[in-house]
Amino acid sequence: MNSLHDKIALLGAEALSDKELLTVLTEDETIAEALLTAAGGSFAKLSQFDLSRLRMIGGLGLRRARQLAAAVEYGHRVAISQASEPNDVIRSNEDILRLFRPQLEGLAHEECWAVYLTNSNRIIERQRISQGGMQSTVVDQRLVVKRALELLSTQLILIHNHPSGTAEPSSEDKILTDRIARAAALFDIRLLDHIIISREGDFSFRSAGLIK
Repeated sequence: MNSLHDKIALLGAEALSDKELLTVLTEDETIAEALLTAAGGSFAKLSQFDLSRLRMIGGLGLRRARQLAAAVEYGHRVAISQASEPNDVIRSNEDILRLFRPQLEGLAHEECWAVYLTNSNRIIERQRISQGGMQSTVVDQRLVVKRALELLSTQLILIHNHPSGTAEPSSEDKILTDRIARAAALFDIRLLDHIIISREGDFSFRSAGLIK
């Protein structure tokens, strides 16, 4: 264990392998290996384990399970905090994913957000426009366009999450996208994209040719 702490002191925590990082957090190399095996080598999957499951893996126990859960939550909050830092211009889908994936991919319910932009893709506002259940959320296209008009926004992007399943759009997602695009166009406001985020990936309506 001391050698791992020495490695951190010399090279930083980023130099640790996944197993070494878990060894430092759990104080036990065997448990670290058991955790990685249980999660199929995926930190993302491991982060979804609840305390009752964590504590049983490799004899981790409740105290260390709580420490590991706290470390996961710390990382999650750092990611959200970083995504909340000012990001004036949207240049690509990657900018949207960086802003919203930490916030949306772990939710157990659907949320839909709108990013309102100037003509030069500068962010005016990010707003949650709907929150629903596990399978769907209701979005009123009139409120989305109304807010764009209030902000004098000329472009907008929709983002929502799929708590379960893939990021592939449902028929309801396609209908919603078409409705908002049509409603916005009446006021010369352009729907640039609608992006769906899930734990398994993401989907861009524009990249798929569903928005012109």
